[in-house]
Amino acid sequence: MGRAASSVDNALVELSWSIMQRELLDTRDWGTPQQLSAAIFEWIEAWYNPRRLHTSTGYLAPADYERLHTTSATAA
Repeated sequence: MGRAASSVDNALVELSWSIMQRELLDTRDWGTPQQLSAAIFEWIEAWYNPRRLHTSTGYLAPADYERLHTTSATAA
């Protein structure tokens, strides 16, 4: 995005990390690295990615967009 070492280079990653930290990491103590790793994977793949809104889909979550698109395609 910007030149090397610019503060905007990491803006998206920092935003995603802060959301995950607030909604998952800070909610409990994690017994093992494996528990934490599994929880992070579950949070990203089962909660965050399917539900986050995208500008490219008209601000629909991926699951909603696919459901709408699949319904339209089968109706035609």
